[in-house]
Amino acid sequence: VIFLQNVNLNRVGADEYYTQINGEGTKMEDEGKGGAIYISYEYELPAYDKDSNQKTFTFFANKQLRENAYLLLFVKDGKGVTSYQEVTVEELPEKVAKMLE
Repeated sequence: VIFLQNVNLNRVGADEYYTQINGEGTKMEDEGKGGAIYISYEYELPAYDKDSNQKTFTFFANKQLRENAYLLLFVKDGKGVTSYQEVTVEELPEKVAKMLE
């Protein structure tokens, strides 16, 4: 039996792309059961893999993301962006940093 602790399965086996938040995102409101309102933000941004190949991805965040923040996107075939995390400019691959200047 293998016990996985603190492993985000949305990141396992995912391709990694880097992007920078540009804009406020599109605020989305959904009504859940019992009338609860859920707010999320939709972003559509160009992103680059470590070799600076570009793709555009649409993804959602449950909060408004910080303007100009750098993100590492985890992308799976058929599912799109499954997770993300903020990174520093120092963590960007050199080719990507040049693309996002």
